[in-house]
Order: sequence, then C-alpha cells, then structure tokens
Amino acid sequence: MQSQKKYPRSFSFEFFPPKTPEGIAKLRATWQQLAQLKPRFFSVTFGAGGSTRDRTLNAVLDIHKSGCVAAPHISCIGSGVADIAATLDLYKANGLRHVVALRGDLPSGTASTGELRYANELVEFIRRTTGDHFHIEVACYPEFHPQARSAHDDLQAFKRKVEAGANAAITQYFFNADAYFRFVDECEAMGMSIPIVPGIMPINNFVQLARFSEMCGAEIPRWLRMKMQSFGDDVSSVRSYDLDIVTELCDRLLSQNAPGLHFYTMNQAGPSSTIWQRLGL
Repeated sequence: MQSQKKYPRSFSFEFFPPKTPEGIAKLRATWQQLAQLKPRFFSVTFGAGGSTRDRTLNAVLDIHKSGCVAAPHISCIGSGVADIAATLDLYKANGLRHVVALRGDLPSGTASTGELRYANELVEFIRRTTGDHFHIEVACYPEFHPQARSAHDDLQAFKRKVEAGANAAITQYFFNADAYFRFVDECEAMGMSIPIVPGIMPINNFVQLARFSEMCGAEIPRWLRMKMQSFGDDVSSVRSYDLDIVTELCDRLLSQNAPGLHFYTMNQAGPSSTIWQRLGL
C-alpha cells in the first residue's frame, strides 16, 4: 500500500442514467444532495453497446452545468471506432474532461464485439485521438474478473490498461478489505503506480446484491451472507447492519492509506451520505 500514500484522496459517486421523467427528477435530487459533500466527481454508467449514450450524456450535462465534475462511462464492446470517436467528440464539445473507460458488455442478442475488444485498446484509442484532454479512469478487480483465466492474467490485463495511459482506477465493490490490500501490493510488485480507489456498495437490497454479485464476481463473505439471511424480512435491521459493516470497511480502507472511496449509489443519496457522516468526512 506504499504507493497509495502519495495520492490526494478522491471521493466520488456513481449513478445510472434514468429512463423516466420521475427517474430524472429523482437523480437530480440525489446528486444535488451529494454535491454538498464536495466529491471530486460524479460518474454515470453507459449501457451495453452504447445503448444509453443519450441518457448518459443528458445526465452528465445536467451535473456538469451545475459546476460539478461529471465523468461519463464509455465502453468499446459492441461499438465501432467511428461511434466511439463521435461520442468522445460530443463529450469534448460539451466541456467534459473526465471519462471512465471500460470494456463493457455486449447488448443482448448481439454477437459482434466491435473493433476494439478490450479496455486497454479503448484507453489507447482515447489517448491516440484526444491526447491528454481526458482524465481516464479504468476498472480493476481485487477479487479478479469473473472471466479471467487466472489471477496472473487479470493482473496483466490491468497492467495493459495502466500502460495504455489510464490515470487512475476504480475497483469493483468488495466486502473483504484484505482482498484490496493484497491486490494493491501485487500491482506495486508489477511496477504499477496509479491511484486505485476502492469501490463501495451500500447494501440497500441484499437479495438483489447477491444476484448481482454472482454475475460480476464480487464475493459476499459467508459470515455476511448468513447474517443478512438471519434478518429475514426485517428491512430496518438489514439496513442498520449494512451501515455498520460498510462504514467499518471504509474506515479500515482509509486508515490503511486507500486514496479515497467511490460509492455505487444506485441513485440513492441516503446510504452513502450516512456512511460519509459516520466516517467524519
């Protein structure tokens, strides 16, 4: 964790682009509440194959116009280089200078991966076509990508993104702090030195979280799964326990030099705000 000490702490919040007028109003209220915490940036996700490009752009422009830093996600799977270039031009024309570059998922029913197959190729393309205009965040996986053939292969894939020009990384969420510490140490041993910010997922709905975690490869420790299941339908106990567990996780990460936190908000301000207050941030 020595390399992470030198970076200023970065706190950020992630949203998904809403589909309805009600969702747009809710998201606006959410980011306006979280903006009072003065995060470094807000990110907005990007649907498979660019399926939410317009909604992502609308959300980031709403945030950007308020004076906050907005970082749209951009993915390469299922998108041609002409579409990616057009999206980058659109972001540049609107004054955006921060992106989260991801491989992404194929849209349902689509077989073609597109001209760029991996996130490092996307980072290389962004650097080649836009120079240093964008601050580029990439993803990494302390518990390793679910499609990685081995831990070594996954670390090599992350290193290629760093070498391609990534400025910083955001991890997949996790509940085992030691997985993060080990991952950072392994990155340091391989000569990688960029901020690696832990991704934090407040537990709003444990059933949904368990289902999503199966898909994305995030491990829910057995003790946590058993404890959550013991609460049954007692929603208030689940939320109270979640706040305790996630706050403890964040406190341990920060106390051992993690360079900030990135909250996956699910478009809700309450849980992240409460954790922030409990941490004394």
